[in-house]
Amino acid sequence: MTIDYDVVIIGGSLAGRYAALSASKLKAKVALVEPITNGASNFVNAPYDFIYHHVLNHTTHLSKQLNHAQGLGLFTSCVETSEKCDLSVKTPEAMLYAHSIVSNLQEQDSLAILAAQGVDVIVSHGQFQSSPHLSFAVDARVLRARTYLLAMGSRPLIPEIEGLQRTGFITIPQIWQVLSSSTPPKQWVILGGVPQSIELAQTLARCGYDVTLVVERRHLLPNIDSEIAQLLCSVLEAEGVHVFIQTSITQVRKIDDKKWLQVGDKAIETDEIVVAMAQQPNIESLNLAAVDVKWNQHRLLVNDKLQTTNSRIWACGDVIGGFEFANIANYEARIALQNALFFPKLKVNYRHIPWAVFTNPMFAQVGLTEAQAKSQYSPDEVIVLQQFFKTLCAAQIQDETTGICKLIVLRNGEILGASVLGGQAIELINVIALAIAQTIKINGLGHLAPLCPSFSEIFEKIVQDWKQQKLNSNTAWQDFLESFFHWRRNWNL
Repeated sequence: MTIDYDVVIIGGSLAGRYAALSASKLKAKVALVEPITNGASNFVNAPYDFIYHHVLNHTTHLSKQLNHAQGLGLFTSCVETSEKCDLSVKTPEAMLYAHSIVSNLQEQDSLAILAAQGVDVIVSHGQFQSSPHLSFAVDARVLRARTYLLAMGSRPLIPEIEGLQRTGFITIPQIWQVLSSSTPPKQWVILGGVPQSIELAQTLARCGYDVTLVVERRHLLPNIDSEIAQLLCSVLEAEGVHVFIQTSITQVRKIDDKKWLQVGDKAIETDEIVVAMAQQPNIESLNLAAVDVKWNQHRLLVNDKLQTTNSRIWACGDVIGGFEFANIANYEARIALQNALFFPKLKVNYRHIPWAVFTNPMFAQVGLTEAQAKSQYSPDEVIVLQQFFKTLCAAQIQDETTGICKLIVLRNGEILGASVLGGQAIELINVIALAIAQTIKINGLGHLAPLCPSFSEIFEKIVQDWKQQKLNSNTAWQDFLESFFHWRRNWNL
């Protein structure tokens, strides 16, 4: 069989384009196949949905800060009257601004740029075939490669709730078009349980909408620190979001112009329902069964090298499960691509890969939570270090004192994980992620000399707390220090 490519990437996601560009820079011969819808790649705006949220999130947060400053009389009104300035967010205008950002990003990640870098770009549907040899058929072409990488992305998984399909609903990719209309719905019910649903709930509430968030699990998100989960829930409720935890929706109906949901023992009226509960991979048309690639409802099955059940086919991104995060998808793409092109020896290690919920305040996490650490290690070996943001000068200046930083470490100083809720949480978590990846112990953070005022000063406070705990638990060391300083005082005399 003649090999045409080193790798064929079946894409439709940012991770697919990232992998294609990375492969071309490694001088590999690569083809990128993206599915087609209405004569064009169905990539469209979907991978950039998060941009719309971030723009609204930023503008609503800025509006809240300005309103707070105006309430404190910290600046003069634009009109010299006793009336307050209108500092509310104009949602349609914010959506236009977000759309301009998306357009700029689309140009940077365009298929034309990939083609200029040597990627063979094919916009069409295709499927695997096993006979006479493993290949990927696209229209009249048969693409033969040493390896294949699946990076098609995913779509919302729709729950089976009585009356939901008949009543109607939207998903997160459709929200931004609805919000751009002149008369968006006033009442929203979000069926959540993923980071995007939590972000959306707060953003819509800050834009003045009536928002209800329904989550079936005990906490807002799975595998999240329980204390911070409660604090995050309190933040949402303080913003005006009606939060239902560990509650199921049993029925949905439409009465007149309103939609009604049976949420536990309550009936809730709303204008629109948003489904944001889970994702399922876009794999139905690929003929994977013919090439022995296995999957379940929510993800493709891969090993720790990101190899599917067919040894020549690899996968990355949200098609293999988990939350939709670009940093995780790109990390997986790097691992899968290196294994596919060279010797398959790299394994994924999510212990040092952070993830976040872009609320205000932001939440970010990396590694193990306290509960996970105590289940994997002896509880006596696990130490929890925490500091509150109200102790930081920077938090006081920026009026972002709501927050907590928790570090999970072993008695030998090894950092197992961290959870941060507060200002600049995503920047702080990157420092901890690097420390975990480089096996830097807690004492290593003490070598930082963070600028003052800055949120990074919280690490200095945590290291001081660590040293104090170590000192308190070591009576022999306390006795030595006391004797040493007593000797020094007498010696100086």
